[in-house]
Amino acid sequence: MLRALAAIWLIWGLNWVVMKSANTYFPPILFVAWRFGSGALILLAVAYWRKIPLPDAKFLPWIILTGLFQLTLNNVTAQVGMQSISAGMAAVLNYTAPLWTAILAHFALNERLTRIKLFGVLLAIVGLYVLMGLQGVEDLTSAFIIISGAVCMACSNIIVKLRLTKCDMVQLTTWQMVFGAAALIIYVTLFPQGDINWCLPAVLCVLYNGALASALAFFLWNYVLSHIEASTASIATLVAPVVGVLGGVAILGEPFTAYIVLGIVLIFAGILIVVKARG
Repeated sequence: MLRALAAIWLIWGLNWVVMKSANTYFPPILFVAWRFGSGALILLAVAYWRKIPLPDAKFLPWIILTGLFQLTLNNVTAQVGMQSISAGMAAVLNYTAPLWTAILAHFALNERLTRIKLFGVLLAIVGLYVLMGLQGVEDLTSAFIIISGAVCMACSNIIVKLRLTKCDMVQLTTWQMVFGAAALIIYVTLFPQGDINWCLPAVLCVLYNGALASALAFFLWNYVLSHIEASTASIATLVAPVVGVLGGVAILGEPFTAYIVLGIVLIFAGILIVVKARG
């Protein structure tokens, strides 16, 4: 379990920089279509190789719904929001998903949202805000768009826990991505998004997002979500932006500030509180 979480933290943590870079070469929704389209093709190849059958009919409506919520809407809103808001603040707003997951899980999954657990979630989110350098919100409309995507992610988490834990994880992730990508492809076909500036960095953005940030990371996420509390799994994703910031320091030479240290301390304190308070 810890290895799966560590891989998610590394892949998604570094992906915020990749997604911001992708806006240089792609219209945002078109990039998300390429991301999940390529991820879906990879997973279909894996499912074919492993001879994994189509999902049972009882799972199919929920797979479609979670594909639209978790993949299409959550990522489109983040990509669109980053056109007029900093990558750091976009990360903060998108990673409010643990808060919405904890609230929904309290009512839908009987995962009690105690005061101490709520305090832990909010502390971790405040820590993320500090980690990103206390950046302001440049555009309230974009902020609302990104938060709505985080709520969609939370709804998907609840549906997976309620309806899809007995589904094969490769099968689940594959068809989530197929339906999510199909919705995006239909949309960008009906409503042209503009031109792509194809170059090596653009290709690398698609490869990273298709193979790692989509096919692999979402498979691992479904696996983690099916085995532990939804609120605990969701709050654990807040390690990903910590990895992203530290990666920027180590790889890009970005400054290592007191905000980073304090933010990391608050995030891990919040996660520890939630883990200790679960149930």
